[in-house]
Amino acid sequence: MNIPYALLPGDPARIDHIARHLENVTELAYNREFRSISGTYKGVQVLAVSTGIGGASMGIALEELHGCGVQCAIRIGSCGALQHDIAPGQLVLAEGAVRDDGTSAAYLPLSYPAVADHRLLACCCQAAQEQGFGHCCGLVRSHDSFYTDRESEICRTWSDRGILGADMETAALYTIGRLRGIATASILNNIAPYESDVAESVADYVDGDRLAMQGESNEILTALEAFVRWEEQYGAH
Repeated sequence: MNIPYALLPGDPARIDHIARHLENVTELAYNREFRSISGTYKGVQVLAVSTGIGGASMGIALEELHGCGVQCAIRIGSCGALQHDIAPGQLVLAEGAVRDDGTSAAYLPLSYPAVADHRLLACCCQAAQEQGFGHCCGLVRSHDSFYTDRESEICRTWSDRGILGADMETAALYTIGRLRGIATASILNNIAPYESDVAESVADYVDGDRLAMQGESNEILTALEAFVRWEEQYGAH
């Protein structure tokens, strides 16, 4: 199998949500946090592979996908906002990530930037705009825990420096993707307004909070449309 495009949700259950948008869906494998399917969207073959939580499992998934010939990968995950004007369900398209995670540091010194492939990110921005999905573009922060004793202080520090949101995987995706020659982008669905309780926001999302669930659907469609645009403009090599 040599499918060049991969969607990377965190939650294995989100694979079912992706499958609703695809044709010719085939279940491939399910081991631990890694569940995978293949299918087509507007004639473009894609994979969807869940990566679990954190940069370490993201790195494992990306390395394995690189070995399978994947050339473009888009994370479709969630984040907590670090700015007051980012509403629940709004998409954050990450231009780059603060590398506060351990996985990217295991690969390269922190002086190496974690940035999206500008062409793939442009495809994502164009897709979100044409679909009319609320979104913003900028920098995010990736880290290894939402529950440190200094979390509120850390969030204020990065909020004051213009960081849009926080997740746990984007920095690893961008760093490893750049090293392995995979074009990467990260689309994050805001499920936690800034200075809200993260645990409660995650629980609301799991229970089906309307805005967060709509944001999830929007990020899936944005990523799939981005792959169509990439195929039209650049093709798979």
